[in-house]
Amino acid sequence: MSLREESVQRAVGSGRYELNRRDFLRGATVFALLSAAQYPLTAANTQPADAWPQFRGNYNNTGVSPSQLSAELKLLWTHDAGDIVESSAAIANNTVYVGTGKSALIAVDLQGGKLKWSYKTAEAVGESSPAVGGGLVFVGDLSGVFHAVDAATGKGIWSYKTDGEVKSSPVIVGDRVLIGSYDGALYCFNARDGKTMWKFKTENYVHCTPSVADGVAYIAGCDEVFRGIRISDGREVLRMPGIGNTASSPALVGNLAYFGNFSNEVLGLNLRTRRRAWVYMHRQRQFPFYSSPAFAEGRIVLGGRDKMTHCINATTGKAVWTFTTRARVESSPAIAGGRVYVGSNDGRFYVLDLAKGTKLWEFNAGGAVSASPAIANGRVVVGDQNGKLYCFG
Repeated sequence: MSLREESVQRAVGSGRYELNRRDFLRGATVFALLSAAQYPLTAANTQPADAWPQFRGNYNNTGVSPSQLSAELKLLWTHDAGDIVESSAAIANNTVYVGTGKSALIAVDLQGGKLKWSYKTAEAVGESSPAVGGGLVFVGDLSGVFHAVDAATGKGIWSYKTDGEVKSSPVIVGDRVLIGSYDGALYCFNARDGKTMWKFKTENYVHCTPSVADGVAYIAGCDEVFRGIRISDGREVLRMPGIGNTASSPALVGNLAYFGNFSNEVLGLNLRTRRRAWVYMHRQRQFPFYSSPAFAEGRIVLGGRDKMTHCINATTGKAVWTFTTRARVESSPAIAGGRVYVGSNDGRFYVLDLAKGTKLWEFNAGGAVSASPAIANGRVVVGDQNGKLYCFG
């Protein structure tokens, strides 16, 4: 163990993390009494192969798809979105939904890449990625407006103006939808009519996408606090300070949450013991982690601003492999069939072997690929900063 890790362990052991056990247990009890129809939770291992309905693919933010992709990918189509694509696509009902820098949310046919409709947003859509459910698609824009749009027609249903940019991606939980804002709040709305159910205020930007389990939304914050917010009433039931400034969206696997931070660390938090399970930091190259992690086969995979994709043992926090690109890796990896799919700001889209980290394939898009791939129906879709949306299969 390094001196830095020892100091971390001493800080953890001093009781810096707090959990309101009574509130947590009460929240679990309340949620257990709610019907599954009202709050249907999608576990990572039950995600359908024909859909990628939100950022990271599922409620646990694990970035994994059961869809089977061709061993030899081919470019099937390209769609010109007209401006930068930093938003990561969602896929549902054979339709690709993605936000663009042209101040638009667009719907594109998954099979042929033809535009179905375009919805005008107040300003450009940055990194906020659509979520699709209940016949609606949700996304935020850089003016702070959160939009609900009819998924079939592209007609606006309702919108809400927050007091800061929206770069967080929405999560739909039953009849509710969650979104973070740079005004420092996590919002919960009635998905159908936009009524504000509750608003939880933090001390800094809410950039990440919540990870959801057992009626609780977990967020890693720019205020250096990891929180669990009960979805039924917006009450904080888990609070773990000292995580570092964090934009990465947590991947939740059992009692463990994984994410990177701007202190050049990847953290594994044990939510049951309220302690850090481990801290990973590359020995030679210490740069921030902006990318959100994927989890599969006992491994955590995420990109770093050190130009590398990192694979970490999820139990021990030890490095398994790294793969070096030519620029920052801010794209969040997706995993399917033992392969890692990830973009780089070097303008390339890579396929890596999950076990070894070796490169299996690459595509030169030309523009930086900071958006994250979406996988469904045997296809993978990703956009670049030149405004192109690519589909491979």
